[in-house]
Amino acid sequence: MAPSDPSSFKIILGSSSSSRRLILTEMGYQFTVMTADIDEKAIRMQTPEELVMTLAEAKAEAIMSKLELDAYKEDPVPTLLITADQVVVHGGLIREKPTSKEEAREFIKGYSGEHASTVGSVFVTNLKTGIRKGQCDKTEVYFHEIPDEVIDNLIEEGHVLKVAGGLLVEHPLTWPFVEAVVGTIDSVMGLPKTLTESLIQQALELI
Repeated sequence: MAPSDPSSFKIILGSSSSSRRLILTEMGYQFTVMTADIDEKAIRMQTPEELVMTLAEAKAEAIMSKLELDAYKEDPVPTLLITADQVVVHGGLIREKPTSKEEAREFIKGYSGEHASTVGSVFVTNLKTGIRKGQCDKTEVYFHEIPDEVIDNLIEEGHVLKVAGGLLVEHPLTWPFVEAVVGTIDSVMGLPKTLTESLIQQALELI
């Protein structure tokens, strides 16, 4: 899919994730960043797909409540708000961001020699027209045995505490122990490029 003309619209990325910022930059877009600051634990759903879609939409609502929406409706250049969420599923259980180093260690040790799924959502809101488009994306990650020393180093560094399931596949300490990724690495990192581009075009009514 050909990328949208970045000069024809503006983007607000509703995420503090450094990985999502990196991916959106790689896609050729400039953007501003806002965070939703919602209580994600207060939102519970039955399936991972329902959960990540509901959370991405809730983030969009929270950010929109901080904006002067009339100004965006009157602006001749549309602004797109992009929000996203992700969980990891392992052993049939939904895993969000670890609440402690101990939980992060338990999560990562569980992946050793096994596989986990990432279930993510992307939600694009056209602040000028009100059009909203969202969808889920799923990726499977298979691991070799991960040595305890590597897990200790990941925990000590601390970045794994900030991501769903403590799963940082792209991290230089983790990547050597990834056997296979069924899906795309950008999806694992929290913002699937192809899906995001498709939703951008849908929200702009280009397709």
